[in-house]
Amino acid sequence: MLVIVAPGQGAQVPGFLSPWLELPGMAETFASWSEVAGLDLVHYGTTADADEIRDTAVAQPLLVAAGLATANAMLGQLSTPEAPLPADPSYVDAVAGHSVGEFTAAAITGVLSPKEALALVAERGRGMADAAARTETGMTAVLGGVREDVLAAIEAAGLTPANDNGSGQIVAAGTTEQLASFAQNPPHRARTRALSVAGAFHTEHMAPAVERVREAAARTSPSDPTVRLLSNADGAVVESGAEYLDRLVSQISSPVRWDACTQTLADLGVTALIELTPAGTLTGLAKRGLRGIELLAVKTPDDLERAGTLIKEHAGVSADSRQEG
Repeated sequence: MLVIVAPGQGAQVPGFLSPWLELPGMAETFASWSEVAGLDLVHYGTTADADEIRDTAVAQPLLVAAGLATANAMLGQLSTPEAPLPADPSYVDAVAGHSVGEFTAAAITGVLSPKEALALVAERGRGMADAAARTETGMTAVLGGVREDVLAAIEAAGLTPANDNGSGQIVAAGTTEQLASFAQNPPHRARTRALSVAGAFHTEHMAPAVERVREAAARTSPSDPTVRLLSNADGAVVESGAEYLDRLVSQISSPVRWDACTQTLADLGVTALIELTPAGTLTGLAKRGLRGIELLAVKTPDDLERAGTLIKEHAGVSADSRQEG
């Protein structure tokens, strides 16, 4: 059983898009996608520096476009921005995205067209950037410690567990003052690391962005997903496109439960995981949370051959049947 996962904000690095633009038709596709997003995605993915692509309004559409480009190339069906990209159940058993990666997942599974996903995520990025500018907020990764103790300490500090990634990693978010106090009194046996982000994403501080994106989402017509599509809200497999779109909007100010998504994948019996560009973060979590499965972080087109092999070997094959074989 094969799952494709799409990373979230923070995974981007300068120049990561360059090798993908060498593929036939990809430069033209990105030119079209740039018009949809209102950004020069080619520049931001190739020559822009780390500070430029750290901007929330830039990072979010850039990540979604990169994920879609990887999926297009991997599944052998490079599409136009207007055409939907529904994943074929013969090649993919499940899809999940982390935070903004959920927009990539929505387009891969046909809930949104690439054009709709890029337009909506561009609005999300602008809305979240504006919301972050209203109050000085941030995020801090909490590594290690006892889960219950960490969550209790986050709550006591008035913070929100904005990303519960499992595998001993929870991200706390709130005002810079709250985070500074929290860092001085970290949970027992846990380490804290301030993250270089613009604000407290997936918390109440993003409420202004929710309404902004909800208005934009009302202009789209979602379709039901073609394959299993997991939600960050609770790890559930969502069968309704309309429900998934509603969850995409509300997730802006709600915690990401990647730990729940990991548990769902384990319960489904996933045997292989492929992470889309810019890959590495989610495969790292899967090494600890989904032990024993095959993992591939697709970073450049050189990884496409291996991806094709994993698709052939794992898609449509349950863990039980592999053991019986």
